[in-house]
Amino acid sequence: MGLAFIPLYIHYLGVEAWGLVGFMATLQAWFVLLDMGLSPALGREMARFTAGEITAEAVKNLLCSLEILVGIAALLAGVLSVVGASWLAEYWLKPEKLAVDAVTTAIALMGWVIACRMAEQLYRGALQGLQRQVWLNVAQAVMATVRWAGVIPILIWVSPTIQAFFIWQGVGSLVSVGVLAWGAHHFLPATDAKPYFSWAELHRIKRYAGGMVATALLVLFLTQIDKLLLSKLLSLQHYGYYMLAATVAGGLIFFISPLTAAMLPHLTELAARRDEAALRDSFHRACQWLAVSVVPAALVIVFFAKPLLFAWSRDAELADQSAPILSLLALGTLCNAFMNMPYMLQLAHGWSGFAARVNVVAALILVPALFYFVPRYGALAAASIWLALNLGHLVFSTHFIFRRLLPDEKWNWYRSDVVMPLLAGFVPVLVVLWLWPKSDSFIAMIARLAAALFFSYVSICFFTPATRKAIQHKLRQAGIVGSHKTK
Repeated sequence: MGLAFIPLYIHYLGVEAWGLVGFMATLQAWFVLLDMGLSPALGREMARFTAGEITAEAVKNLLCSLEILVGIAALLAGVLSVVGASWLAEYWLKPEKLAVDAVTTAIALMGWVIACRMAEQLYRGALQGLQRQVWLNVAQAVMATVRWAGVIPILIWVSPTIQAFFIWQGVGSLVSVGVLAWGAHHFLPATDAKPYFSWAELHRIKRYAGGMVATALLVLFLTQIDKLLLSKLLSLQHYGYYMLAATVAGGLIFFISPLTAAMLPHLTELAARRDEAALRDSFHRACQWLAVSVVPAALVIVFFAKPLLFAWSRDAELADQSAPILSLLALGTLCNAFMNMPYMLQLAHGWSGFAARVNVVAALILVPALFYFVPRYGALAAASIWLALNLGHLVFSTHFIFRRLLPDEKWNWYRSDVVMPLLAGFVPVLVVLWLWPKSDSFIAMIARLAAALFFSYVSICFFTPATRKAIQHKLRQAGIVGSHKTK
């Protein structure tokens, strides 16, 4: 929903105002540190509760304790945003068309939106750990519609201002917190004892949470420092162009996060039961399904960035400014996508420290590179560094992950879960790019993009073992393909 309505937001608010929305996303990522790794730790404990390793009383006491801590952190985030709003508006951002007072008010409002979303994150972690993904997905789909589509009538008929936009986001976030909190408590079994704040339960998760917060801090540097630095170095208008490209490339996460959210508690349960055969099989199938989900969309964005942006926004200048950045960011995000399931495998085994150590090394390279290249070469340099970072993870980090967790599966993973899906999705996109004639017609552009996406999906589904077997099974069930019987 957030992606679908971006052209309308830019139409009614302007590119500078959209830059502020992108700035909110950057601030939200930094304020996640105040979560202190508690939400993923809660999700893991909920999964262990599902596996029968901890009691209902213990997990409810943990949830109560974390609600109090995250509530304090969210309040701190809101207060910090209000206190720092004036300084950020005057000395950090570079508005040219928006008044400084309007930017100050918008930053103060976005702080309270961020505070609500921190609370949402805690309850999402609980529901994912309980493997209530269907209920969670429905709730989030409804709330996303309320947030992103519901604001359009406000902008058209009430007030086409960035302040009105953030007020509506805050209202939607408050409702979402209430809905997710109800769900998290509803799906836990009733107990005789009333939940209470427990230092013992917090102490039990401190090692895992500590590894997660260290990882979160480093991932933050690796994924958000470019956006933070560019918000200072670029005008708010050009920062808006960069954030548009980053938002579209980040939209690929929508193809990834549902699967990782569903698989982490499942892999955690299998790891807790020490069922290595089932763990290995589930891991490879999940990797292949993830590749099928994300590779075609990512490749279409990489190779058709400019016509995609123009067909979507009908704004030639926006497409020209953002397309080269979008191609690089999308390719980097695709490399990052392949590493998601190995990372889930680490978390399932409680091995959160490795990612932190890897990211220390990456940060020591990345941050100086950003400070050196971005002032000289601008946004394209930041996008190129993002690509190089994720390519490095894909090549080097996997050796140590598989050596410890699945010793004989590294080359099988590269072959079946990465290279084969990538090639299968790439060839049809390349064929359409070369053979399908370009046209300025809107219908022709949409047809060309749809053809590339469709044939890429068909090819990758056929050549990827997990999806090919699933499709064959469904066809046999429907009687379209005869079953193969052996004596």
